[in-house]
Amino acid sequence: MSAPYRGRFAPTPSGPLHFGSLVAALASYLEARSHDGKWLLRIEDVDPPRVAAGASAGIVRTLAAHGFEWDGGVLHQSDRNEAYQEALARLVDLGRAYACVCSRKRLAELAVPGVDGPVYPGTCRDGHADAAGALRFLLPEQRVVFHDALLGRVACAVTRECGDFVLQRADGVFSYQLAVVVDDAEQGITHIVRGADLLTSTPRQIVLQQALGYPTPAYTHLPVVLNSRGEKLSKQTLAAALDDADPLPALRLAGRFLGLPEIGLVGGAGAWLTQAIRLWPEAAVPALRGRVLTAKLSV
Repeated sequence: MSAPYRGRFAPTPSGPLHFGSLVAALASYLEARSHDGKWLLRIEDVDPPRVAAGASAGIVRTLAAHGFEWDGGVLHQSDRNEAYQEALARLVDLGRAYACVCSRKRLAELAVPGVDGPVYPGTCRDGHADAAGALRFLLPEQRVVFHDALLGRVACAVTRECGDFVLQRADGVFSYQLAVVVDDAEQGITHIVRGADLLTSTPRQIVLQQALGYPTPAYTHLPVVLNSRGEKLSKQTLAAALDDADPLPALRLAGRFLGLPEIGLVGGAGAWLTQAIRLWPEAAVPALRGRVLTAKLSV
């Protein structure tokens, strides 16, 4: 018997939610609710320099204004350092973490291109975990293969294509890869629905799950929303914040982007989401890593 469905939405509070964020939130919400599952909200604020003042509270307000209802309280990664430290200590005990003292200049000289930026060549692999510097994960010589519900079979030779990645920076900040794996396991997440921009993170997270003895969730990577220049909608590309006072136009547009059947006039955001949950099994989500938001999709 399979475990009850538990999904989540985990935005980074680097600014207000925008349309690209809404697409990811909507798909994960509809997938969870259409399976009579739980939908959890996690604020991924593990990296203090990336956190914008007031953004966490703003995200919560915006989601509520758009009709979303999450199960339980809101988990903040900034409250979770003890859990991350415990997981890191286990990896050190297992001989799966080592200190890296390479400078940024040295890394730039040594690294080769990979699936998600420069690949660390393992220069400090013989180092000890108790030395000064960043702590990196010692990757196995392994080809990670998993099935994505939308994109199909995905394979990655993690050592060659990703390289030993950072678990904790030299300044003590825990990495996204470690934090998300620990949180997903502790929250009992069974299904992860998120943007395809995170597809290259998944093999690294799977090998971390395996090293820590955690189960691997099922994955669905959605097409990322692109602007007319082919750039991902983000704070960096000046994506507009969602309008909390008038949520229905953005919800309807997100539904169209995801291939959801058209929903007629309804009373408000909550009523629209109720109808969307019922229609979600009929959605024709495009199996793409990115999709331009065109005039044909506009309200």
